[in-house]
Amino acid sequence: MKSFLAKKETVQRNWHVINADGAILGRLAVKAAMTLMGKDKPTYTPHVDTGDFVIVVNADKIRLTGAKAETKTYQRYSGYPGGQKTISFKRMFEQHPERVVEMAIKRMLPKNTLGAHMYKKLKVYSGPDHDHAAQQPKKMEL
Repeated sequence: MKSFLAKKETVQRNWHVINADGAILGRLAVKAAMTLMGKDKPTYTPHVDTGDFVIVVNADKIRLTGAKAETKTYQRYSGYPGGQKTISFKRMFEQHPERVVEMAIKRMLPKNTLGAHMYKKLKVYSGPDHDHAAQQPKKMEL
């Protein structure tokens, strides 16, 4: 028996659309991250990007459970002393709702160059319209 190892030249990439209207942020992010990594395919290989493209629409209509909408914060650090910035979920969601979804999915991907390639296949839109109709994306259920 020989183990199957996918090659980047032979990977078939599909396009998927996820409607985030009323979806819970974490559950949506898990489904999208698994599809971006290719873990939902039988040809998954850890060192090859076998994942598909994911389009998330209606990112401004996601929801959180419990009191996370009031207590969740996002932190970033510039690298300089005193350069730590904190922003609340509520404010981030008001200003950039698509960024909330992007960050949730990105933080579930591998933290290396392969994860950066996977992240580039994610497209998030705050409204119901997207620019990828020519790719004929399939609807993905949560």
